[in-house]
Amino acid sequence: METALTPLEFARRTRRLHPRRKAVVDGDLRLTYEQFFDRCDRWSAALQGMGVAKGDRVAYIAPNTHAQLESFYAVPQLGAVLVPVNFRLTADDFAYIVGHSGAKVVCAHADQLDAVDSVRDRMPGVERFVALTGAHDGWEDYEALVAAAPREFERPDIAETDLLTINYTSGTTARPKGVMITHRNAYLNTVGTLLHLRMDVGDRYLWTLPMFHANGWTYTWTVTAAAATHVCLPAVDPARVFELIRAERVTWLCAAPTVLIMLANATAEARGAPAPGVHVVTAGASPAAATIERLEDGFGWTVTHVYGLTETAPFITVCEPRPEHEGMDARERGVLKARQGVELITSGALAVLGADGAEVPWDGATVGEIAVRGNVVMAGYYRDPDATAQVMGDGWFHTGDAAVTHPDGFVEIQDRLKDVIISGGENISSVEVEGVLLRHPAVQEAAVVGVPHERWGETPKASVVLREDADATAADLIAFARGHLAHFKAPTQVEFVAQLPKTATGKIQKFVLRGGASAVARQ
Repeated sequence: METALTPLEFARRTRRLHPRRKAVVDGDLRLTYEQFFDRCDRWSAALQGMGVAKGDRVAYIAPNTHAQLESFYAVPQLGAVLVPVNFRLTADDFAYIVGHSGAKVVCAHADQLDAVDSVRDRMPGVERFVALTGAHDGWEDYEALVAAAPREFERPDIAETDLLTINYTSGTTARPKGVMITHRNAYLNTVGTLLHLRMDVGDRYLWTLPMFHANGWTYTWTVTAAAATHVCLPAVDPARVFELIRAERVTWLCAAPTVLIMLANATAEARGAPAPGVHVVTAGASPAAATIERLEDGFGWTVTHVYGLTETAPFITVCEPRPEHEGMDARERGVLKARQGVELITSGALAVLGADGAEVPWDGATVGEIAVRGNVVMAGYYRDPDATAQVMGDGWFHTGDAAVTHPDGFVEIQDRLKDVIISGGENISSVEVEGVLLRHPAVQEAAVVGVPHERWGETPKASVVLREDADATAADLIAFARGHLAHFKAPTQVEFVAQLPKTATGKIQKFVLRGGASAVARQ
């Protein structure tokens, strides 16, 4: 007696067992799970009335609001495919993604309506435009449609291999690719997340991570599966984050390292009264050990580093705690927690492969590429068989991340393969150099890339954002790095900038730094 593995099953169970438990907090709005799923059903019925059928695509361009969260249930339970679009992209990107995905309906937040209007003529396949907020001429009003819709709709049969979402990659160097995530991918990633990062009934999750980003790392479904509460946050502002942590008794949040740095360096005024006891999940880039130390020892939070990609639904490793870690001091623990860790129980096989295709020794020194195969790996890139074959044609999904495996089986990323610096024939991990620079008391952010060098081929250059009211010279930072690294790894150049170039999901754009057009100069 088989049933499809789908995150919709989590909705069924929580709706049945916890109908009156608080589901969503969005500003002044409070919804129980009964009310939340009633809204989802009504929106499903409204979409079905618009002609949306199984396999059709529905695109959303919105920040973290209750309406965006509802899309992760209302669209899939029709058998339709959700396309959560990065709302920070340009109008040109919106036109491309909506066109490439073949979306039949576009739903957008008030802040994105004008951008969509400017490219409507490039969206001929879209039949309906729905404003989640701020409806004006040419837009249908979401709340009015939900209120007028019936509760009942025709539920299609859904197979676990059916597409659930198409998530578009950042597209920093080329057009974004559509990652096809199935119901099975998302279900198993959610189960693995709950096994390793135990969230319980009564926990409260703050949406500091964008829901569009790899489906909010599947926390759009994970929080619901635990019958916890979603606390929506449309934009990250440190003062607002700390305010909500206290006011809503937040116990969990997810954030990329750039956001963690922002929170770790928030002013005392922004932080307000202490708010300990928060479980933080971080991924998207390697967090600095110094940042982890500050959040754990200074704030009383618990940080867990996970690793994955949009293409892996997304988690494939977790830096899980072990009994032998308990005696470590804060510095040792921070170094360990900055590693990517070990396979999740549900993610499948992971190996660091050398150039010959064989797994590298577990010696913490031999570098290879992280590859994975298992139930969380995407079905492929939408309408792009060549790109699909390039990354997974041999039966492994190749991540492009260079890493080592330590004797305990913990994987540690050294760099993106394309970001490894080769100086005088020696490989230098930009991640390692950045981690050292971030230990300097004046440094808030750092990014290291290779730049041409007449003698060594290339040499490390650091772009650095200093803490507010802090000061340091290039010579200071170079000397600091030489005191903690082999001298050939230390930067030979340091540029001070006001901010680093980043993608819309917070990843540092090193190709911009390598091109010499770095950032915004420090005033």
